[in-house]
Amino acid sequence: MAPRSAAARSTDRFERKREAILDAATRILNRKGIKGLTLGDAAAAVDLSTTSVTYYFKRKDDLAAACITRGIETLYDLAEEAVRAPSPPERLHAFFTLYLDVLGRTIAGTAPPLPIISELRALTSPRREEVATAYGRLFRKARQIFDHPDLIWMSRGRRTARTRMLLEQVFWGGAWLAKYDPVDHPRVRDRMVDIFLHGMAPEGAAWEPAPIPMDQLAAREGPELARETFLLAATRLINLRGYRGASVDKISAELNVTKGSFYHHNEAKDDLVVTCFERSFEVMTRAQRLAMELPGDQWAKVSACAAALAEFQLSDHGPLLRTSALTALPEQMRRVMVEHANRVSDRFASMISDGIAEGSIRPVDPFIASQMLNATLNACAELGYLVPDVRPKAAASVFVRPLLMGIFEK
Repeated sequence: MAPRSAAARSTDRFERKREAILDAATRILNRKGIKGLTLGDAAAAVDLSTTSVTYYFKRKDDLAAACITRGIETLYDLAEEAVRAPSPPERLHAFFTLYLDVLGRTIAGTAPPLPIISELRALTSPRREEVATAYGRLFRKARQIFDHPDLIWMSRGRRTARTRMLLEQVFWGGAWLAKYDPVDHPRVRDRMVDIFLHGMAPEGAAWEPAPIPMDQLAAREGPELARETFLLAATRLINLRGYRGASVDKISAELNVTKGSFYHHNEAKDDLVVTCFERSFEVMTRAQRLAMELPGDQWAKVSACAAALAEFQLSDHGPLLRTSALTALPEQMRRVMVEHANRVSDRFASMISDGIAEGSIRPVDPFIASQMLNATLNACAELGYLVPDVRPKAAASVFVRPLLMGIFEK
């Protein structure tokens, strides 16, 4: 065998070092967000100087974009393999088998870490558009899970909504799947797929969620209404542009207030994000409390709560702040907000557990089901963008019903 050329060996060294930088940067990105990622930190993690890293990535955005794109391409490869299966249920099973296998190898250190994909919103042009193009390719490939003669009844808009809900389970999975050892991943996969295929409703249950008025979920008068208006405008901008893209200037312009007025009410942008999260958790908790006061069984209460929150996301009172903003917060603030989010999930888990006990909800894993429901409600904020003609009242049927009744069911 002829010896490899010096150029080939040099290329190998370059690629190995580049991958090492991306691995280190992805871990920092997942911990601190784009706001906290620096070329210096990435360099230090692989024992290089900052100048050496700029040989591979000239700017922080170049590095962050490369991390996110690599993760998107990994998921694309999983989806491409999964859609070769003959039926939608088999494709779904294959996709989550492959995803959890990658996650397990990531934990073991034998595969590159997966990035938080939602951080792409915080990139600046032209990197944001480049990464968005890669994400669009992944989305279209994942949507092929639903391409089958048996699902010809499913409109393009409904396929799009269900694909987004499915992918959100992967994006949000990084936040809660870490509590499981990789040896338990097959069992987790089976329980997730079971919920996807059969929902949480018992056989014969109807989709007739009782209405919860939107004005009962949002502040309605006095100082609370002024605060609500302020936080709503900030939430919309942060969801659209990410933490980094929602500058103080833009938030102030959106609210038609001066910069000085902004800082009078908020010591820093981090404080505003925390307050927006607190508002979102207040709304979700209020919906849960109102649902628990409704007559009927736990299926009726869970479906009413989920439907109300889906409608809220598209209403004039919405949306809620997307959980992707968590990565931009300092770690101590983030831990407090994650605790708030876990309380909301735990309350859903308790409602589901009570429903299983009384027979009004299928026997499912309450913890996994609550996390999947939380992820679905979080992704609902994008439904108006994905399916532009959807009305708020229809949001639950388009986005939440598939999780609660079965993703391949009419």
